[in-house]
Amino acid sequence: MHERQRYRFGSWKRGAAELTYRRFFDVSTLAAVRVEDPEVFAATHAEILRWVDEGAVDGLRVDHPDGLSDPGGYARRLRAAIGPDRWLVVEKILGVGEALPTSWPVDGTSGYEALREIQGVFVDPDGAGLLTQFAAEHTGRRESLHAAEHAARREVADTILAAEVRRIAALAPTAGPRRQQGDIADTEGLQGDIADSGVAVERAREAVAELLCGFPVYRSYLPEGRAALDVAVSVARTHRPDLADVLDGLYAAMLADPRGELATRVQQTSGMVMAKGVEDTTFYRWNRFVALNEVGGAPDRFGVSPAEFHAAAAEREAARPATMTTLSTHDTKRSEDVRARLAVLAEMPREWTDRVRRWSARHPLPERSLELLAWQNLVGAWPIPVDRMAGYLTKASKEAKLATSHVEPVPEVDEAVAAWPATVLGDAELVAEIEEFVARISPPGWSNSLGQKLLQLAGPGVPDVYQGTDLFEYSLVDPDNRRPVDWAARRDLLTRLDEGWLPDVDAEGAAKLLVTTSALRLRRYRPEEFTGYRPLPADGSAAAHAVAFQRSSSLVAVATRLPVGLAARGGWGDTVLALPDGAADWHDVVTDTAVDGAAPRLAELLARYPVALLVRPA
Repeated sequence: MHERQRYRFGSWKRGAAELTYRRFFDVSTLAAVRVEDPEVFAATHAEILRWVDEGAVDGLRVDHPDGLSDPGGYARRLRAAIGPDRWLVVEKILGVGEALPTSWPVDGTSGYEALREIQGVFVDPDGAGLLTQFAAEHTGRRESLHAAEHAARREVADTILAAEVRRIAALAPTAGPRRQQGDIADTEGLQGDIADSGVAVERAREAVAELLCGFPVYRSYLPEGRAALDVAVSVARTHRPDLADVLDGLYAAMLADPRGELATRVQQTSGMVMAKGVEDTTFYRWNRFVALNEVGGAPDRFGVSPAEFHAAAAEREAARPATMTTLSTHDTKRSEDVRARLAVLAEMPREWTDRVRRWSARHPLPERSLELLAWQNLVGAWPIPVDRMAGYLTKASKEAKLATSHVEPVPEVDEAVAAWPATVLGDAELVAEIEEFVARISPPGWSNSLGQKLLQLAGPGVPDVYQGTDLFEYSLVDPDNRRPVDWAARRDLLTRLDEGWLPDVDAEGAAKLLVTTSALRLRRYRPEEFTGYRPLPADGSAAAHAVAFQRSSSLVAVATRLPVGLAARGGWGDTVLALPDGAADWHDVVTDTAVDGAAPRLAELLARYPVALLVRPA
């Protein structure tokens, strides 16, 4: 018989500091299980492995492996259980330049690094200066992303994840000498010893919190690699030189026993601090340009150059060609099409900031950075009804934890935030101005949407198309992005496309469905063409506005970038794209038309749509 469980009732507000079990981030109703135990692994995976044995699934996507005590060991055990040929990817969020540990027998990640790279190439870096200046002016503070992240991570470590920090601190080596029992001669000495012990415990807790806030990526993976841990210790010492002795003790203990409980718990918890402090706090506070505030994103890196994009894609093809790529998921803060529209703002920053300045004066919010977030999301997801915008803004304000929060709500702030969308959308004059502005930025936004979708679908990796994003889909963070999808409408549009219809690029979104189905059908029927990778530079006065690559010798993808700037300079002009091998027998599968010559003019190639997917006869 199992021993009867013992428990006591307690306030939910005290739970974050007093919990004695591991949980999913700060969700106390989701307790962790010891999946590293073979018996627990077998019990928790029995049904999944039955599906695998029966051939019901082709692959598995594992969420949040960084929360495991031994992610690499788990990956190896799962790979052994499903066999060498099943597709296996992990939801591992990689930092810029970070790679999966080579010892993990997986095909890759769920694709957030690809999201950053693909979207980033459509962001104009020239917009950074003015948007940065305006954010500082509007909020009244000039704060680096690094400083904002550290403050938020430390706040998370001290509050909602305090129980985890205390647990690790209890495992820390003793800081400084302790008296032996025989040394205690009197009550005064005993009190002093207790006081010393209390100081040591608090210093250990402070040191652990600082260490967890210092990781440059979600976690390290001892004993395979210690680079991330080295950085974390260095950063923590810089912030708290008075804790150097305790930090050095933690560091030495982790290296001495990299599979011990101290090292395990630090590594498990650093990812939690990163996720809650950065994704779920900083990304709602540091609102210079929220198109970059995305899971796996790097908001301080204003866009991705074509050279960086091509280098990353080539590396993906060489290292993990079966990794997943994505643009939208159930966890993204904004859908790919919202971000594509917002990218246009980087090409017209002065006009945008002038509008936000006027609009905020007309309809202020209780917190200035929340205003930056609100106006960007309002135009990014426009048209959006009051209830959806109110739900989003309520969540965003509480996640930011600046003027209100989930744990400590401020009623007057919550009421003002909840009322703001109705007030704004009830202002007929302002609504007309917003509609006029969105009508202007939507066409270049559609161009960005089609471009990033084609680069994803034609590029290296296995593309994931999130529900509903085969049309233009303007949703915000969950639960907004989990609304029902109108599949009947999509079936009707697909029928028309299959009859030869070439839709206009407009709000209906059928052009995106055309690009999506054209690329995916080509991948199905000619998969051999989706191998290899080589950048394909355009030549001419507008060459910087094209991003193109070659896969096999018979497949080329080309997309338009920075469309506002392209239009301002008068279009493509004399710019051409020299196709591989000087061959002239190319066909655009998007428009189902022949391509004229071996070096077509982009003005002609991209006359109908801002993208093209070219193939040669099989």
